[in-house]
Amino acid sequence: MSAYITVTAAYWAFMLTDGALRMLVLLHFHSMGFSPVQLAYLFVLYEIAGMGTNLAAGWIAARFGLTSTLYAGLALQIAALLVLTQLDPNWAIPVKVVFVMIVQGASGVAKDLAKMSSKSAVKLLAPTEGGGLFRWVAILTGSKNAVKGFGFLLGAALLATVGFMWAVLAMAIILAAFLVAVILFMPTGLPKGRKSAKFSEVFSKSANVNWLSAARVFLFGARDVWFVVGIPIYFYAVLSDGTEDGNRAAFFMIGTFMAVWVILYGAVQASAPKILRAKERSEGDLIHAAKNWAAALFCVPAALSIAVLLSSGPETWLTVTLVVGLLAFGAIFAVNSALHSYLILAFTKSERVTMDVGFYYMANATGRLVGTVLSGLTYQIGGLPLVLGTAAAMVALAALTSGKLTDQTNEAYT
Repeated sequence: MSAYITVTAAYWAFMLTDGALRMLVLLHFHSMGFSPVQLAYLFVLYEIAGMGTNLAAGWIAARFGLTSTLYAGLALQIAALLVLTQLDPNWAIPVKVVFVMIVQGASGVAKDLAKMSSKSAVKLLAPTEGGGLFRWVAILTGSKNAVKGFGFLLGAALLATVGFMWAVLAMAIILAAFLVAVILFMPTGLPKGRKSAKFSEVFSKSANVNWLSAARVFLFGARDVWFVVGIPIYFYAVLSDGTEDGNRAAFFMIGTFMAVWVILYGAVQASAPKILRAKERSEGDLIHAAKNWAAALFCVPAALSIAVLLSSGPETWLTVTLVVGLLAFGAIFAVNSALHSYLILAFTKSERVTMDVGFYYMANATGRLVGTVLSGLTYQIGGLPLVLGTAAAMVALAALTSGKLTDQTNEAYT
């Protein structure tokens, strides 16, 4: 339990800065005149880095131990924040884009080192009976997302009050203090690694792991296609009157919405075992539930895209509909995500948990990359209707791939 608490606290500290940094970068550079596609570029390397990092991190953790990858993730995030303070406002826009992309890439590596370490630790630390694995992973993931939501709000508030550079520097200092505390208080007991671990082991031979990873690509692509650029920029256009005070007010309102969305998402995710009555249901029942909840999620972006098409412009009723609809999307998405997070740990074996979790989160990063690129591209080409329609199509694909999962008792794992 002490190891679980320490790992969770480290993950919380990291995700607070991760959420704040995302909001800072998005709103700061949008206010500087960056286009939707340029804004998407800022996050592309973040996701690309995550794809490679998850594969490598699974092997590194198996080889050198879970604590080494956790500490490395926190330290790299601190370094990325400090480098970002060197951004020169007088640089040309292309130079700024490249600089921030590189820093965001380092942050993406850091995030996935920390995430893979934390999620893998749950498999090894959680009780094996009474739905303990689902409950522990839901608490870790749900609380992490709630903290990240506070990070969105923190980032917007810091941008509007102390400005970009001071906000980034303050986060680096706070995270450094957490890293020192985690190193000092981390209990012993997590695996130290095995020298025989081979990099080729990161590619799973389990059909369930592979199908679940494919579903994860589409699920997170469906979220990020509206979450990263489309909705924040649409709300900025609706809420800001172009003045400095109007921009600040828009920053606060957008940051508040994004924070509420992620906090709600985290709260529902933490409650998913109760919502699904996981203690009373078999693994096969929960596999079937993954397809049904994905099908339910499809209805939300599909309905919202129709509502936007029927509107004549950014009217009040449309804004309210979008807010309510996206909060509903967040709640249903949270159950889907919680199911996936449980199933990957249920499908894997303890001796290769870091490998399968790394492969799975490589798929997660792939989905986020696809969603990030499509977020700027679809908004620039077709506006909000195309953004939401693309999200609906990707959820439909997630439902189809989830339908390929089978009860693990019928699968030969090699």
